[in-house]
This record gives sequence, C-alpha cells and structure tokens, in this order.
Amino acid sequence: MSSDVLSVRVRLSAGGFRLAVEFDAPSGVTVLFGPSGSGKSTTLSAIAGLSKPESGRIALGNTVWFDSERGIDVPPEQRKVSLVFQSLALFPHLTAVANVEYGIDRSVPPAERRKRALAMLERMRVSHVSGRRPRTLSGGEAQRVALARAFVREPKLVLLDEAFSALDRELRNALGADVRALVAESGIPAIVVTHYRIEARAIGEWAVTVRDGRVVAQGPVRDVVPKPEVEE
Repeated sequence: MSSDVLSVRVRLSAGGFRLAVEFDAPSGVTVLFGPSGSGKSTTLSAIAGLSKPESGRIALGNTVWFDSERGIDVPPEQRKVSLVFQSLALFPHLTAVANVEYGIDRSVPPAERRKRALAMLERMRVSHVSGRRPRTLSGGEAQRVALARAFVREPKLVLLDEAFSALDRELRNALGADVRALVAESGIPAIVVTHYRIEARAIGEWAVTVRDGRVVAQGPVRDVVPKPEVEE
C-alpha cells in the first residue's frame, strides 16, 4: 500500500461560506465526517482541483498539487484524481463496460482497455451488467459500475462524495466493504465523505470531522466518530 500522506491546508470562500481546513490523511480510507453544509464537499472540490483556494497547500506525498506561496496550481486532469458523486455521472448512451473503459487512458490499446474494464466489473461483482446501459441498472449496480470506472484508471487518489447516501443501509455497508477491500488491494488511497456514523466506522480507518468549515477532530475513526445510539 502507498505510504503517501495527503496533506491539506486550504482557505477559500464559496457563496458566502468560509472554509479553513487543515488535516493529514494517511494511506488507506479516510472519512470526512460531519453534518450537511459543514464544508466536506467543498474540501473535496479543492483537493480535486475543481475549486481554487485563496491560500494554502495540497500535496500527496512529495507531489504538490496546490501551493499559493509557490504559485503552483496543477489542473484537475493532471492530478489523476477520481471523483465519484452521488449522481454518479455515468454516460447514459454507453454500456456499463464502455463507461468503465472511458476511464482508461486512450494510449492503452482498445483490446487491453476492454480486458481491464471487464476485469474490474468482475471484481465489483457486476460483470453480468457489462452490456447494459445505466437506465437499466439498479442503484447498487450503478454505484458498482461508477466505482469500477474510478479505480480502473489507477488514479493517485479516489474521492467519494456521499456516493452511497441514496442507497439503503445494507447496500451502503456492502459497497463500503468493497471500497475498503479495493483500497487495500490497489494501494490507492480514498477520501470518503459521509454523514452516517455506521458507514464512517465501517469503511474508514482514519477520520476527519468537519463543522462550519473547520476541522474539529481527526484521528483513528473509532476514536473520532461516536458509535450511533440508534439505527441510521
């Protein structure tokens, strides 16, 4: 597994909201935890390069993606970060396997792209939907296809922004277990945004709690995210 630490020190304003976060995320799965509107998605946007901080520094190991003092701002496409939203953004006109293939670099020969895409769909236990289009997939199947596309491109980092929140608890837990296994197998670190305590404790190894645009706690997930008193 990669030993690179993601270091995030950013300040930015977006629509009247002020974000000022500082945290380090070790290799493995880190959970960004907190209520809606606390700044979790804005933080992911800055990491991915979709939002430019006013000041700060973002680096994965020795690779610097943003540094306001040094004038560094690496474009999103050069950061090699996979970002999965709740909406998934699967192409409706493409089959599941073609959606996964789309995530693979065009320099890879077509036959090899197809082989890798099919292998990743098999790994995500949805090889049976390879020839189907997104509108015919269940919510869980579509999520697995989106995860397959995110990991097949061998990114430096995977960001999941409330990717499972529209699913029931059983599906969230199953997909969370798959993500944790993929991270362990591939060595690709992941940052997972969630407001569900059960999901956070099940999928994460490290947790960063965000409230009102600030980090209020970080550490091992079982120390940071309280055990829920009722079923979520």
